[in-house]
Amino acid sequence: MTDDFLRMQARTQRFTLGTPRGFQVAPDGSRVLFLRSNSGEDRVHCLWRLDLATGEETRLADPAELLGGDEELSDVERARRERSRQQAGGVVGNATDAEVRIAVFSLSGKVFVTDAITGDTRDLSTATPVVDPRPDPTGTQVAYVADHALRVVGVDGTGDRVLAEPGGEDEAYGLAEFIAAEEMGRSRGFWWSPDGTRLLVAHTDRSAVQRWHISDPADPSAAPRTVAYPAAGTSNVDVRLVVLGLDGTRVEVDWDRIALPYLASVHWSASGPPVITVQSRDQKVMRFLAVDPDSGATSLVREDTDVHWVEIVPGTPAWTAAGDLVTVSAMDGAYRLMIGDEPATPTSLQVRSVLDVGEDVLFTASEADPTQVHVYRAGEGEPVRLSTVDGVHSAARGGEVTVLTSWSMDRSGPDVRVLGTERTVRSSAVTPPLEPEVITLTLGERGLRAALLFPRGHQRGSRKLPVLLDPYGGPHAQRVLSTRNAYLTPQWFADQGFAVLVVDGRGAPGRGPAWDREIAHALADVTLTDQVDALHAAAEEFEDLDLSTVAIRGWSFGGYLAALAVLRRPDVFHAAIAGAPVTDQRLYDTHYTERYLGHPDEHPEVYEANSLLGLAGSLERPLMIIHGLVDDNVVVAHALRLSGALVKAGKPHTMLPLSGVTHMTPHDEEAAVNFLRLQVSWLNNALRLN
Repeated sequence: MTDDFLRMQARTQRFTLGTPRGFQVAPDGSRVLFLRSNSGEDRVHCLWRLDLATGEETRLADPAELLGGDEELSDVERARRERSRQQAGGVVGNATDAEVRIAVFSLSGKVFVTDAITGDTRDLSTATPVVDPRPDPTGTQVAYVADHALRVVGVDGTGDRVLAEPGGEDEAYGLAEFIAAEEMGRSRGFWWSPDGTRLLVAHTDRSAVQRWHISDPADPSAAPRTVAYPAAGTSNVDVRLVVLGLDGTRVEVDWDRIALPYLASVHWSASGPPVITVQSRDQKVMRFLAVDPDSGATSLVREDTDVHWVEIVPGTPAWTAAGDLVTVSAMDGAYRLMIGDEPATPTSLQVRSVLDVGEDVLFTASEADPTQVHVYRAGEGEPVRLSTVDGVHSAARGGEVTVLTSWSMDRSGPDVRVLGTERTVRSSAVTPPLEPEVITLTLGERGLRAALLFPRGHQRGSRKLPVLLDPYGGPHAQRVLSTRNAYLTPQWFADQGFAVLVVDGRGAPGRGPAWDREIAHALADVTLTDQVDALHAAAEEFEDLDLSTVAIRGWSFGGYLAALAVLRRPDVFHAAIAGAPVTDQRLYDTHYTERYLGHPDEHPEVYEANSLLGLAGSLERPLMIIHGLVDDNVVVAHALRLSGALVKAGKPHTMLPLSGVTHMTPHDEEAAVNFLRLQVSWLNNALRLN
């Protein structure tokens, strides 16, 4: 059980460091900006430019040179990175003007501005610490948040001033609240007008939200961190929108915030008025409202309803150049791209995201195989697929130039190329020291997508192997994808002597609205049934799987599913490792939990049926519970309550607290290496494989 792979995986942040990302394409087709660290073991990301005429790559901004020391993060910035699961440092995100000439980013709480043509980079003298700086489309002003106030400064560093200041410590301007960033995919809190004269700004008030206290007992000298956490059934942050002019004008945006309290997205472009997406608390109603920025009045552009919930689709809504609203609706058994009131995609495509909207629409979708995600263009006639090889693809576009990023089973890391040219973007990522040997499967009557990995060199039929299920297994996430890098850790576990089975059940994306909604009010029943059925179907096809020795491990929802498996089905599962599990659904956030289980006051029996705490007395198998002590998403109270219930029931189990660890698994090299080694050692003992 060598450390080579584990150490390299930790050092390279799962072989992601050095891969280019965050592409921004100049509309004149002259350049592409992107982020990339200097090597596959460097955690600090730099801002780069690709010259499309020459193919030359130029590093525009290097944090090591700009800071001359280590980066320091404010509490707000640290929280933003936690919401996006961002462990790297340096320029982790930047914003540009409409011409992609002026790029703005923050480092150590300061605003930096880069001229993408000359390469000149300078910091501005502003209030600090800065959060989320963004230039206006004309490239003359920069808006940013400092001390929960929205401020603006000229790109030349002059005229720094406050546009909106909170009235108390519970208020903020220009920041996304917790559930917007964690569950809605909205990390922003302000949006510039196309002419750069005013902004749409979110005002949040968390005074009604309950307070939780996150502390790490390993450091008793540190005061607990107080967070406003909207657990299921409790009050949410109050969110309003205002239009703020650089001339000092202020207009309140008016919509029915009682009936539609969730602000899911905001779009403001030159092709139409600002349009906002708002949801009812039960998420069964979603409305797209046009905003009159002069009066604040709103008008209905489109409404979608569903008996269970309406999905938020990234990149929507947006106006086409012709003034048609682009949305995605569940219709005729598919997520269909809508341009105006007409569907622009066939029912054979499951649209996943909208990437760019102009004269036509660039989007991603899955067809018959949900493990593959392709890039398409829709406009006149049938959609055209732009990605030509099997895999998982995404793209960025500016003007006539499209940058395609492709991950596949044929290579480690991404292939990034500019379509229609010979230009590519270099990756500095480290090549993993192992190559997964993946058997892709479609299992059972529901056609569950799965991946099976044996120890490398294993001869099929030569011997029985203990089985390790390694799922996420819940909604809005996939583990079974047509990309080699997805199977590196499963292959390592397989090489320790297991047959590793990874299964995506109902609720995993890419299969359509009906598939997603089968988990409504039945998270536990449906997701566990799919894992059991997939296991038995795989064993019928592969005699190598020893069903007398089956373990399951997982993190987050996968941790919940792992604990659920040994508690409910000890006849199938003989040991489980539950990492950061949600054990009591009432302790998780409103937007996620109420979407799938309803409001706890209206459906208390549903919450009881999907909780792990009431099952504690049924534990018959070895269970290891792992949890980060400073996790502010799935708080450690989940693990402690389950452990307490198990102790009360007289059920032995293993509890592994991780000091200083959040909802992300340990990234310190030694801790990351031993984190996986300990799991294998525990599984060997629990399954009596030694």
